[in-house]
Amino acid sequence: MGERITIKSESGYLAMCRAGELTGRTLNYVGSLVKPGVTTKELDEAAEAFIRKNGGVPSFLNYSGFPASICTSVNEQVVHGIPSKKVRLHEGDIISVDCGAIVDGFQGDAARTFLVGEVGEAVKELVKVTEECFWKGFEQAQPGNHIVDISRAIQQHAEAHGYGVVRELVGHGIGAEMHEAPEVPNFVNIRMGRGARLVPGMAIAVEPMITLGKRYVSFLDDGWTCVTSDGMPAAHYENTIFITKDGPQVLTNPK
Repeated sequence: MGERITIKSESGYLAMCRAGELTGRTLNYVGSLVKPGVTTKELDEAAEAFIRKNGGVPSFLNYSGFPASICTSVNEQVVHGIPSKKVRLHEGDIISVDCGAIVDGFQGDAARTFLVGEVGEAVKELVKVTEECFWKGFEQAQPGNHIVDISRAIQQHAEAHGYGVVRELVGHGIGAEMHEAPEVPNFVNIRMGRGARLVPGMAIAVEPMITLGKRYVSFLDDGWTCVTSDGMPAAHYENTIFITKDGPQVLTNPK
């Protein structure tokens, strides 16, 4: 990730709005397909077709070698799960879907955790609180604040519910590139200090990754999939945020 933070022009902002809107629509569409019996490969194929049909390019496909258009992370998988014909959803699962689309040279990036049929109350609460963590961070994404204000709000809300906050992966700046400066941790990182100051024209992807058990994770041999070390479920909720002079704006169609 480069060190220079890009400030977007008006044309860049408008392109990011289009990319974000398509990313959000794609996630809503994929969410409508989530049910017991569906494979994660089927979800991936549907997402790619939807993005292309609507004038976008899947930004994840072949990104650093990633072999699919969305990430599909089931239960204890935190992020970067690879879609597969062999992975079929079952009643009571949760699945985190991370999606990106490129429109007019700019990126949108967002994630949701979906319930598969009837899910246990403890896991439902995890998914709910993970989304709340995002909105706590969003409230702090005001011009003049710093990245640490977002990080602190997310961490405090998650830990107040007894959940773990993943440290190994963080949010990021976004624009013409999927991953730009600055890093946006979901926890207070002493090494970063206060982090970058938020100014109008910045765009960031804020993405709480929260675990029902301990915060520790490991990575599978596929080189991508991140899983909880204790096998407990994890949830992920992300939106692309644009900083305006009037405050933060979600570009990725949150509802």
